Amino acid sequence: MYAALLILLMLALLGMLFGHFRRKKLICKIRCMDKDRKCSLLEELAEPFGYVYHCCCGFFSSTVDAWQKAAGYTWFYDYMAPRFQMVFDALPVYFDYRGRTWLIEFWKGQYGINTGAEIGIYHADRLLTRAEYQTAHFQAADENEMLPCSLELHEENGDYVQLSERHWWLTAFVPGVFSHPSRLCLKVAVSFADRQMLQAFYRGLCEAGYPAEMITVQNLCLSFTFHRPLPEHYGLLTRFHRWFSQCLNRINCRLFVWVTRPFECTEDRVLFLYYYLPFCFRRLMRLRRYHRRCHKKRGCRRPKCCRRGLPRHEKP
Repeated sequence: MYAALLILLMLALLGMLFGHFRRKKLICKIRCMDKDRKCSLLEELAEPFGYVYHCCCGFFSSTVDAWQKAAGYTWFYDYMAPRFQMVFDALPVYFDYRGRTWLIEFWKGQYGINTGAEIGIYHADRLLTRAEYQTAHFQAADENEMLPCSLELHEENGDYVQLSERHWWLTAFVPGVFSHPSRLCLKVAVSFADRQMLQAFYRGLCEAGYPAEMITVQNLCLSFTFHRPLPEHYGLLTRFHRWFSQCLNRINCRLFVWVTRPFECTEDRVLFLYYYLPFCFRRLMRLRRYHRRCHKKRGCRRPKCCRRGLPRHEKP
């Protein structure tokens, strides 16, 4: 028995030594890479997941031709999100335009170990009644239906991330930052195709409960600030999942910072995670989960972005 314990102890010691030297080797490998090489590698790694990494700003965003486009949107995605460590505030705006019901939805919150925000543009294939909003499947806006939009996600201390592009699903996800959705402020602007579409969206936004006096319209561009969520009554089970997921998210953010502690820059941390714990990297990149998947390789376009002040690690 003592011999067996001694063997197990020796194996554990060898495993620790192997892990230590492997870690040192990976740290040296990443430090020897130049910035261009790191950015190029991260773009290659993020592309199959439908994202692009902004090396100058330190966050991920979705590509125009991401595979998630084929999945479209249903209310069930948001309902199930807290079960997968995605806890956010959502503002869906439904409106009728040219014989179809459209949905432009805004999200801000915590996506696993990422703080992020989204603007999604979808439409049904016909006019819907209000009773059908939560059961209908919405398809993503086609290329000729995409709208110029921008988002600016602020934290309470003034740090922010900014992004703008003509898109159907504009997103920004900052790895390793933990936030409570209610403490995030999302400033958005959407430019519409014509006055009729703008007015229809304006009415839908007011019907969703957003105060008309806080909406700004200039030409065909409408902007507003999404800070405090509109009243929403979650069931007991959903409240539990939101609370439990946020507990896990906070722990996982701290683990991410601890595991990647030799580095400060986001690209270094993410690359180290990819080499050291590949399964954790794959989990990091599952920023949004959908039932249908499409893994076609396509090109991507890089939107204009800006990031100021957000740390390359979790805030306490």
